[in-house]
Amino acid sequence: MNSQITLLFFFSILCLSQISNSSPLKPHPLPILPLPSSQQLQWQLGSMAMFLHFGPNTFTNSEWGTGKANPSVFNPTHLNATQWVQIAKDSGFSRVILTAKHHDGFCLWPSEYTDYSVKSSSWRNGTGDVVAELAAAAAEAGIGLGLYLSPWDRHDQSYGKTLEYNEFYLSQMTELLTKYGEIKEVWLDGAKGEGEKDMEYFFDTWFSLIHQLQPKAVIFSDAGPDVRWIGDEAGLAGSTCWSLFNRTNAKIGDTDPLYSQEGDKFGQDWVPAECDVSIRPGWFWHALESPKPAVQLLDIYYNSVGRNCLFLLNVPPNSSGLISEQDIKVLEEFREMKHSIFSNNLARKALVNSSSIRGGQSSQFGPMNVLEEGLDKYWAPEENQKEWVLFLGFKDPVSFNVLEIREPIQMGQRIASFHLETWSVGSGKWERVVSGTTVGNKRLLRFLKVESQSLKLVTDKARADPLISYLGIYMDKFSVSSRNTSKITITRTLKEEQQLHDL
Repeated sequence: MNSQITLLFFFSILCLSQISNSSPLKPHPLPILPLPSSQQLQWQLGSMAMFLHFGPNTFTNSEWGTGKANPSVFNPTHLNATQWVQIAKDSGFSRVILTAKHHDGFCLWPSEYTDYSVKSSSWRNGTGDVVAELAAAAAEAGIGLGLYLSPWDRHDQSYGKTLEYNEFYLSQMTELLTKYGEIKEVWLDGAKGEGEKDMEYFFDTWFSLIHQLQPKAVIFSDAGPDVRWIGDEAGLAGSTCWSLFNRTNAKIGDTDPLYSQEGDKFGQDWVPAECDVSIRPGWFWHALESPKPAVQLLDIYYNSVGRNCLFLLNVPPNSSGLISEQDIKVLEEFREMKHSIFSNNLARKALVNSSSIRGGQSSQFGPMNVLEEGLDKYWAPEENQKEWVLFLGFKDPVSFNVLEIREPIQMGQRIASFHLETWSVGSGKWERVVSGTTVGNKRLLRFLKVESQSLKLVTDKARADPLISYLGIYMDKFSVSSRNTSKITITRTLKEEQQLHDL
C-alpha cells in the first residue's frame, strides 16, 4: 500500500511538472529607448582596445609632426604586426586601432592619392604596407581591426580647400575601407593646432560613406555617431556615465567635456564613451620615456571599463617596429592583476534572493541569474514595486573590497543610483558600504575591505524597472581605493613641441 502511495505521489509531481513546463512564459519587460545597435553592443562588450600610434614621429622624436619629414626616415627594420596583435590578444584587448594617417599626413599604406606614404620610404624598399600586415595579423588572431585617418593633414596641399580636401579625404577613406577586409572601428577627431588653416569637414557625408562601406564598424568622434570621446586623455570617465547622449548637443572639436564624461540621462541617442590614454607620457614612442606602472593601468581600468566605457590604451611600437619589452612587462603584470582579482567571484558562494521576481517565482527572471555571465539571463523584479533589492547570504563570512554590477544593456540603460549594505552582527543592523549612480555595461566600485555573511544590493532610482545581469564581489590586493587620480594632459601641445625643436 505504501509503495502505491509513493508511486502515486511521484506520478502527481510529474504531472504538475509537465503542466508547469507547458505553461506560457512571462514576456520579457519592454526595452527602454534608446538602445544600442548590434555593432555598438559588440563594441561595448569588448571592454578594451589597443591603440597603435606609429609613423615618422616614431623616428623624429615628435608628437604632432610637421608634414615635412622626409619619408626615408620611416624604416622599422624589424616590424612585426603579428607581435603587436599577439600582445594585444594575450593582454585581453578585443581590437587594435592603427594610426593609418596621423596629422603629419604620412600614410602607412601605399595610397594612390599621395606620394607621402610608405611607398616613398626605404622600408621594404618602398613595397611595404603596414595596414595590410596588421589586417592580416588581426584576422589570423581573430581580433578586430580599427583605423584612424586624421582629418587634419599638415602635408597635403589641398588642406584648407574645402571641396578639394573632402574629396581627397574620402578617396583615402575608401581605400582603407575596401582593401583590408572587415573594419570594426573608424576613429576620427577634431584635433588641430592653433593658427592652422580653416577647414570645413563634411562629417555627415563621411559617416554615411563609412557605414555604407563597413556596416559593422562603429565610428568614433567627439560627437559619435556611434561612439563618443570621454573628453580627456587620462582615460577617466565621470563617476556618473550614461551611454545616453544627445548628438545635437555635441560638435566635433567643440564639445563640453563634462557633457562627454557624464552623458545624458535624458539623451535620445545611444552613444557610449571611449576612454583613451597612452601607456607612456606621449602617444608616439620616445626612447627616453617609460611606461606607466601596471597598478596605474588597473586604476584606469576601474575608472573606464568600471564606469560603463571602453578602455582604449595606446601602446606605441618603437623605431624597430616592435612593442618594447618595457611595455610588454607592464601589460603582463596588468593582465595578471586583473585575473587575480576578477577570476574569483565570491558571490558565487552565496544564496541569492530578491524582494520580488517578475512573473512570481519563475526562475526565468530569478535572482540566481545574476551569478551567470552573459546578457541573456537577468534578474527582473515584479512590476510596480516600491523597492528593488537583491539579498546575498553566505554560509561563512566573506571579505571583499570590490563590487561589480552589470545591466543587460540590450534592454536599455536603466539604473540611476544604487547602494550596497552589509549586515553587522555587532550593531545588529544593516550598514551602508558604498553608493553609486549609473551602471550600464559594467560598474566597478572599490572601498575599504569589509567582512560579512549577509549583503543586500539596493537600487534606489531607475528610469524603468531595474534589470541586473551580473553581480560580483572580489578582493583586490593591489590598488588603493582612496587614490585620487588627477586628470592630466599627457601629450605635448603643438606650441610646446615647436619650442622643444627650436632649442
